[in-house]
Amino acid sequence: MGSLDGRRFRAVADTVGGEVEASTLFTYHEKDGEIWAEYSGGKISRGYLVGTRDGDRLDFRYTQLNTEGETNTGHCVATVETLPDGRLRLNEKWEWESRDGSGTSVVEEVG
Repeated sequence: MGSLDGRRFRAVADTVGGEVEASTLFTYHEKDGEIWAEYSGGKISRGYLVGTRDGDRLDFRYTQLNTEGETNTGHCVATVETLPDGRLRLNEKWEWESRDGSGTSVVEEVG
C-alpha cells in the first residue's frame, strides 16, 4: 500500500456530527510510521492531525479551529483502502474529545 506522503484528500460527503465538508482539503505526510496532516476549508479555518500508521491502519488525534473561532479536538482510527484507479480512500471512525459526538467519514485522494 502506497505512502500517504504528499497525498491530498477530500471528504466524499459532508460529515454528519462533524465539521469536515466536501470542501475540506487534507494534505498528508508520512515518515517512518508517523503521519501528520494539515487541513482547511468549509467550516474549518485550520486543522492539524498527528498519529501513527501500522499497515493499513491509521491512529491519530486532531485539533481544529472552525470559522466561528472555536477550537475542538478528537481521536480517529482509519483504514487505508486502495481504489480500483489507484487512488487511496480513508475509512474513518472518529470521536470528539473536547465535546460530545462521534461518527464515521470517508475521504478520498484527489488528483
